[in-house]
Amino acid sequence: MLDGTVADPDQPMIKVEDLGLIRGDGVFETVLVVDGQPRELEPHLNRLVRSAAMLELPEPGLDAWRRAAQRVIDAWTGSPEFALKLVYTRGVEGTGVPTGFALGQEIAERVTQQRANGIAAITLERGIEPGLAERAPWLLLGAKSLSYAVNMAAVREATRRGADEVIFLASDETVLEGPTSTIAVAKDRTLRTPPAQLGILPGTTQHALFRAAERAGWSVKVEPVPVADLFSAEAVLLMSSVRRITRVHTVDGKQLTDSLPLYQDLVALYESEYS
Repeated sequence: MLDGTVADPDQPMIKVEDLGLIRGDGVFETVLVVDGQPRELEPHLNRLVRSAAMLELPEPGLDAWRRAAQRVIDAWTGSPEFALKLVYTRGVEGTGVPTGFALGQEIAERVTQQRANGIAAITLERGIEPGLAERAPWLLLGAKSLSYAVNMAAVREATRRGADEVIFLASDETVLEGPTSTIAVAKDRTLRTPPAQLGILPGTTQHALFRAAERAGWSVKVEPVPVADLFSAEAVLLMSSVRRITRVHTVDGKQLTDSLPLYQDLVALYESEYS
């Protein structure tokens, strides 16, 4: 918990009337921890502050979050690689006291298999048009809120269609993001990803990959990506803290150019940030 207490996860800790539970009124971050080292912790904390501001939550005290994160890391006895979740809600209505805690979780086997084997994705419309995030800030587009019901419904739709994952599209047929990931395409030693101004979450893993790629002589661009570019790219990547860099080999039932050596080179670039 934010006061530094290490709690028993088998004991109740959240009040049933907490607004994070009954309304999804809160924000969160997920940080990959490898061999006791959190990856991109400060960018995650900065994004937590940004999301909290969008929801008009009290500004998170980052020193308390750093201490809570470290207590979880120090107490972790599971696999060398795990997910560190930071959860911050509005708390119980009327109290003005937010709820905050850090939690360590094992990474699902499905995720590690997808890293190794790649994934098949489908495209689904997200109902977002260019300029909507700026015109309608109350929609909280680009905030990492706890309200993930739509995202999870999209993943279930992918499963019904025999795929693993979703790539959301804007109304103008440009790429947005995945339900829990950032998207990038690679071609001619150039990496491209859609801009956060479209109303999507700025990716910490994407930023780390682009930083490493630039040092290695790649060009990197943040710009709209037409859906057609998924089918002409040399590699299509889904990225998140837990997912790391995962290649997409099929979109809407169509096999993509699946350059395993190129993908492995990009993974090596990303990992070089932490070696």
